[in-house]
Amino acid sequence: MKHNFGAGPCILPQTVFEKAAAAVLDFNGLSILEVSHRHKDFVAVMDEAIELVKKALNVPTGYSVVFMQGGASLGFTIAALNMMRDNKRAGYFNTGTWASGAIKEAKKVGVDVSVLASSEDKNFNYIPKDYTIPSDLDYLHFTSNNTIYGTQYKQFPVTDLPLVCDMSSDIFSQVIDVSKFDLIYAGAQKNLGPAGATIYIVKDSALGKSTSPFMPSYLDLKQQVDKESMLNTPPVFSVYVALLNLRNLLENGGVSEMEKRNIAKATLLYNEIDRNTLFTGSVKTEDRSNMNVTFTLNDESNSSAFDSAWKAAGIVGLPGHRSTGGYRASLYNALPIESVQVLVDVMKHFESQG
Repeated sequence: MKHNFGAGPCILPQTVFEKAAAAVLDFNGLSILEVSHRHKDFVAVMDEAIELVKKALNVPTGYSVVFMQGGASLGFTIAALNMMRDNKRAGYFNTGTWASGAIKEAKKVGVDVSVLASSEDKNFNYIPKDYTIPSDLDYLHFTSNNTIYGTQYKQFPVTDLPLVCDMSSDIFSQVIDVSKFDLIYAGAQKNLGPAGATIYIVKDSALGKSTSPFMPSYLDLKQQVDKESMLNTPPVFSVYVALLNLRNLLENGGVSEMEKRNIAKATLLYNEIDRNTLFTGSVKTEDRSNMNVTFTLNDESNSSAFDSAWKAAGIVGLPGHRSTGGYRASLYNALPIESVQVLVDVMKHFESQG
């Protein structure tokens, strides 16, 4: 058995893989890979997937959900274009690589970006909490979970401004109040499904209000909502697997149950990191992510031996991001706590052999 701690594309439940594999061979007589996105069978898939996103996250009336492509990297541009208003100025929090990317792309389309707070001074190992929010901003943008560095917002920014969030790596992992946001976007490949789809949850009153002179049709969320995610050919297979995963999520207690499981998994691993004399957590304790646990060996000369130990236990995907080094254990929804226990046991045994 393999224990997949990879940061994404994500681990999914085995039953989802099995049903998706079956549909590749036979989806009502065709392969899911060849069925027309205009056929009633796939229209039903899209409609149900959208409704299950709303159900899973308790999306209130007055919001729309669309499936698009391009990942959060295109979402950086889509968010900036659609939320730009008369001031053409927005506030951003810089908490890591993807937040930095969002800032860069917003500037490219004409947003005057104010970086209200940044943790770059300490290599993004904490969530900044000391900041002032100007009143003349069109919107406020943050990244809820920082996959590379292993930090996560435990409390979202409080503001009267339109709030925008990239939730790619922790959406569906914890209960959120969607009503606090004007726009949430997230790549599917962490807790939702395979790479290829991106979901947008947008407040209807925010649609069609952009003042940007540059607005390609595909990037206009109003047009995407009006066309019910069918402005162009959607990522059919990714949406279908997301549907299967959403069904499985709701059948197994929903987001609230996933949150409990994820806290238990993270607590188990962080407790071992803190107890074990050979390892150190990479980020501030109060800002530790429940999705991406980052840590290092205190003595790098032990890395080859430790790498051999976890690989022998069937663990994959543990090395940290190439920009940070160390180790990163991603604890997405489908990863069982038994896999976390295997890693903890390896760490305990490795310490005992020292």
